Amino acid sequence: MKIVSWNVNGLRAVHRKGNWRDIFTLKPDVLCLQEIKAQKEQLPEDVQNVDGFYAYFNSSQTKKGYSGTALYSKRKPLSVSYDIPQDITEKHNLCSDAYGEPNREGRVIAAEFPEVFVVTVYTPNSKEDLSRLPLRHDCWDPAFLEYCVTLQNKKPVIFCGDLNVAHNPIDLARPKPNEGNKGYTTEERRGVDNMLEEGFLDTLRLFEKGEGQYTWWSPWGGARERNVGWRIDYVFAGEQLEEKIQGAAIHPDIMGSDHCPVSADFDL
Repeated sequence: MKIVSWNVNGLRAVHRKGNWRDIFTLKPDVLCLQEIKAQKEQLPEDVQNVDGFYAYFNSSQTKKGYSGTALYSKRKPLSVSYDIPQDITEKHNLCSDAYGEPNREGRVIAAEFPEVFVVTVYTPNSKEDLSRLPLRHDCWDPAFLEYCVTLQNKKPVIFCGDLNVAHNPIDLARPKPNEGNKGYTTEERRGVDNMLEEGFLDTLRLFEKGEGQYTWWSPWGGARERNVGWRIDYVFAGEQLEEKIQGAAIHPDIMGSDHCPVSADFDL
């Protein structure tokens, strides 16, 4: 099973630029998208319906043209769930803030297959002034992790998406100037530490130990061309899948977004 994840930064924009079909050159079995920024009915027909794939969309319920996720699968899932369950959100007080209700912004889809759960996630960013950091650190990160652990108690979990954080200094080109900035605060990085402590594996780092492995670049100053970027998009897998992970990669040659896709291959 090949999992491909991509923050498209607007699915209609990717289609308009002519890059939509490029993602399928990676031959995904499950394709997970984040930040689709559209309701299903707003998408072109060849995005809503892709030959050979079942498609599922979770669009923002609070405002159109914002956030949202999608999942395409060659096999029909046993079940598909949307958002973080209410009992978990209530436990972690994952409610509204000044920006809205994060669990109604279309940020999570979980698909159950016979072997695994595959979860796509678009984690709220903390904002330039860090005004959403408390919600992110105190509510969203623990709630999402508990959801994944709950699923993991049933069968192995693969979760992927834009986590909006560079975990270690190696994961961004300029760590020192960005210390404490959005996407590289101690609190956000601790969220990834907690994932690892729960036994989830950062699949890319099982195969790629070096620098320069970035998935997002600022649109300014030729950052992508110079590879001055951040790794904020991930594929994580439960540790019981470790022997089944055959490879993981980033794909900076796929254009159309300020993010590039990431992938992992599993022998399931």
